[in-house]
Amino acid sequence: MALIALNSPVKHGNYPRRGISGGLVRTDAGRRRRQGRILTGAGLILLPWLGYLAGTLPPAEAVAWVALDALEAVALLVTGTRLLRGDSRHRAPAAAAAVLLLADACLDLATAAPGTELATAVAMAAGAELPLAGLCAALATRPMRKS
Repeated sequence: MALIALNSPVKHGNYPRRGISGGLVRTDAGRRRRQGRILTGAGLILLPWLGYLAGTLPPAEAVAWVALDALEAVALLVTGTRLLRGDSRHRAPAAAAAVLLLADACLDLATAAPGTELATAVAMAAGAELPLAGLCAALATRPMRKS
């Protein structure tokens, strides 16, 4: 009886699939989990950054930058947690995150002073904001497949 349960012919469940060569096949659910972890992590990283901005920028600038980054954090966290849960309602917050990240990158580059501030803005845009915006845009436009 136990042998039958272990060798069940059922093809569904959360078991890893194997390809022809015996290697694991990446599933859509696994890809969604990985993307959800990336976006949730990025949203969590922004939370201490908000405190840093609030403490170091002049009050008039701090309000604008903290508000923009707080909206980004919320959009990233909502998108990431919905992906982790397999919730198909991840598209709207993903679209919002993509727009906010793109706007943040553009504003950072436009307002940065030449020198190290501009180099930091370019590094942040190229290394974090634009790749995350691209991922979010892809998630917003691609329908979620059932696994």
